[in-house]
Amino acid sequence: MRHAARDLDPDPDLFGTESLADLREEAAHCRACHLYKDATQTVFGEGAAHAPIMLVGEQPGDKEDLAGKPFVGPAGQVLARGLDEAKIPRNKVYITNAVKHFKFVLRGKVRLHQKPNTSEIRACRQWYERELLAVKPALVVAMGATAAQCVFGKITPIGKNRGHFLDLTEDTKALVTVHPSYLLRLPDADAKAREYAHFVSDLKLAFEYIHHKEKAT
Repeated sequence: MRHAARDLDPDPDLFGTESLADLREEAAHCRACHLYKDATQTVFGEGAAHAPIMLVGEQPGDKEDLAGKPFVGPAGQVLARGLDEAKIPRNKVYITNAVKHFKFVLRGKVRLHQKPNTSEIRACRQWYERELLAVKPALVVAMGATAAQCVFGKITPIGKNRGHFLDLTEDTKALVTVHPSYLLRLPDADAKAREYAHFVSDLKLAFEYIHHKEKAT
């Protein structure tokens, strides 16, 4: 059910004290950009409230828009398999997207994904920032270029930054990797297998980091 949209004027003094439930309810009414007009609903993040790993994707797809949950479509299946192979328990993960509404173009009856632009990423970034403050993860994994742009607030190339722990806040590091949907688009089976293995390796690196961090505390 779509909520009536309203303008938002969040109080910065509350940032970091808000619960995820409160943020989800507030985001359901967001109209900071035009994407809410055609989307079915806001798709907010889900997962452990204080997960040590926050995974950030691009935006909900067609299935996510209808279900109201992140990563339930084909890319979500790839991600779930990768998390299993990296042996990352679900209670260690919070999953969200840089943009919370589905951007698409209609072709007949089919809704085709459209990449969010910079203004749309900026308009939605407050939700990521407030999720970050609420969850307080030790590590953020940005999956894809849009997620990296949201996480770092600027265009951040995946290739040259991949595999490195990058400073995000005083208490949080970040990793960048590809988006699972990239793996689905690869036409060559060998390339797909190679890139998927690299993706799982990135997830393993993330889990090793938080495992060592937890052991040290």
